Amino acid sequence: MEKRDVVRTVLEGKKPPYVPWSFSFTYEAHQKLVEYYGTHDLAAHLENHLLGVGNSIGVFEDLGNNRVKDIFGVVWDRSIDKDIGNVEEILLKEPSLDGYEFPDPLNKRNFADIEKSIQLYGDRFRVFMIGFSLYERAWTLRGMENLLMDFIQHPKFVRELFRTIADYNIAQVKKAVTYDIDAVYFGDDWGQQFGLQMGPALWREFIKPELKRMYDAVHEAGKFVFIHSCGDVDELFDELIEIGLNCFNPFQPEVMDVYSLVKRYRGRLTFHGGLSTQRTLPYGTPEEVRRVTRELIDLGRDGSFMLAPAHSVEGDVPLENMLAFIEETLSSRQG
Repeated sequence: MEKRDVVRTVLEGKKPPYVPWSFSFTYEAHQKLVEYYGTHDLAAHLENHLLGVGNSIGVFEDLGNNRVKDIFGVVWDRSIDKDIGNVEEILLKEPSLDGYEFPDPLNKRNFADIEKSIQLYGDRFRVFMIGFSLYERAWTLRGMENLLMDFIQHPKFVRELFRTIADYNIAQVKKAVTYDIDAVYFGDDWGQQFGLQMGPALWREFIKPELKRMYDAVHEAGKFVFIHSCGDVDELFDELIEIGLNCFNPFQPEVMDVYSLVKRYRGRLTFHGGLSTQRTLPYGTPEEVRRVTRELIDLGRDGSFMLAPAHSVEGDVPLENMLAFIEETLSSRQG
């Protein structure tokens, strides 16, 4: 059974031949592995089951001096955060889209890697990535504090902004599904360490309707829906399933009980993640990392779970701990 089929089995709520996995790393952590393995191409060493295609958070123009500009015109300072960066200046200074023009969602650069990636890693489950897909895209343009105030003071503007962003994403989805992909992934952090950033009422009023539109576009093409939302968001799982969610990531053990949730939702929702990046990976011993990895693999043997660190592995994780979960996971395939 190919990796692609194993993932599909898990998403369908069936028992897989083994628990699939897909790992990602920040720049600093990735460099540790590059030095250890002696190659920038880590594919053979990780054996990931998911193939991310598309440009996720978009194409960036290098402005020099650790600054880049995304396709929406937002400038990011990467002097501290080397992976994404921090927004340098708010583009929508007023609660209005007047004078602002959205980029072309069908820009060829958003799809340029799909066919080549499939040729190289055709056995993997193919996921078209749309990062900053709604709420996050809105606050990168408007500023987080402003947007949170706009929910209350300028609701009409928020609806217009979210609708326009969702339309942009749906146009990308409709193009992406013309390729031989399996799923569409929407990245959009709503959570914090305790609860939702905007609260459940505002999430239901402004975010949920646009999510349903985007998820419907994916399901109409017969594809699966993946989302990424950091933080304590498990109160939304039933509603997300209701509107068409198939797989949730990053599944952080720091903010939710991953063991009880997998058992509760098995057959209805697949989880991707589970290995602590706030506690176990940076502060545990290699033996502890191996033990927790084995426990998560055991949890996933009946389906509805794909193993991964709860987020991209950070640079504060010792190399020994990275190798511990990588090696333990790879050996589980033969176990």
